[in-house]
Amino acid sequence: MADKDSTNKLIVRGYGRCEYHADIFKETKNSIGRGSELSLKCLGGGRIRHEPEKGTLFVYGYSQGFGRADHQKTIEILKKSYPQYDSITFSNDGY
Repeated sequence: MADKDSTNKLIVRGYGRCEYHADIFKETKNSIGRGSELSLKCLGGGRIRHEPEKGTLFVYGYSQGFGRADHQKTIEILKKSYPQYDSITFSNDGY
């Protein structure tokens, strides 16, 4: 819940070039730049199987360092970014 004087925004990030969730988090922090008034907190991780030729995204698994993200919230965000996709689903199974 946001305080009166703050705003929170949930974001989803994934970079194929990053081996670990901590690498993704670090790159995301670096992208906002030094001196920014924004602060970031990693709420968990998982994996995304992206098959653009099929129009599908599948979210699953967890991060060993950050735990499991709320995959339901993740797919809600992905559905807004990929409205043309036929299938955006998740499972809490797997690593």
